[in-house]
Amino acid sequence: MINSVSPHSTLFENQPIRRVYEEATETWWFSVVDIVRVLTQQTDPTVARKYWNKLKQRLRAEGSELVTKCHQLKLTAEDGKQRLTDVATAETLLRLVQSVPSPKAEPIKLWLAKVGYERIKEIADPALALARTRENWRKLGRSEKWITQRMTGQETRNKLTDYWAAHDVTKEQEFAILTNVIHEEWSGVSVKQHKDLKGLESQNLRDHMSEAELIFTALAELSTRQIAETVAAVGLPDNKKAAKTGGKIAQRARIELESKTGRKVVTGENYLPPGKSKKILRP
Repeated sequence: MINSVSPHSTLFENQPIRRVYEEATETWWFSVVDIVRVLTQQTDPTVARKYWNKLKQRLRAEGSELVTKCHQLKLTAEDGKQRLTDVATAETLLRLVQSVPSPKAEPIKLWLAKVGYERIKEIADPALALARTRENWRKLGRSEKWITQRMTGQETRNKLTDYWAAHDVTKEQEFAILTNVIHEEWSGVSVKQHKDLKGLESQNLRDHMSEAELIFTALAELSTRQIAETVAAVGLPDNKKAAKTGGKIAQRARIELESKTGRKVVTGENYLPPGKSKKILRP
């Protein structure tokens, strides 16, 4: 069973495995060093890091593509600071484990497979995911109204990405491009700028949106999907046009609301615990 330690880590036999969720591609990335630390049964993270560095050199020399499939994202280190860390998907790690002779190889492979299996179960029975997610939000102190809006927005997002996937939009990079186009059109800032405004780093932006921000994001994505369906958009160029148009629809609604209320929709407010946000950059 996978136990949640925090939104950015899980446990394997009481060993923390750091992870980060990439919102644009809807992918979990796991710390390679943490996996290597378990496999080599090291208590010292520095030793595990050195082992991984040597393994990377050997894999590169052998022409293995595994190293190229690893990326770097900021994760919280033991000293509490955010540091660039080698990360990989569960699929890549399953192959990487084969390169490390270890009695923990099979258990960690089963654990990684379990990550995917839990997701498969939730796809087959969405009620499992909904119930678990709602309970997590309640524990974090979110209101029922916010939870409902967050989950409604996610359903709208899923329908849009399903359309993209079925119409020649590749998940790894093009999802991120289109997501940013929509966001920048409706909000006036990029996804990164919005996260900076809220003082976020590896956190999921939508988890820290206000009710209004969630609603306008959903409006932009719903508009984009319906326009894409109407014009039968295929591939990145066609879907980028639909994204711009859909985003502008929500932009006009945002501007009109702001003119009537005198309040900005896009704000630096977040749900981070006190003292956990990085320096906030104001636009």
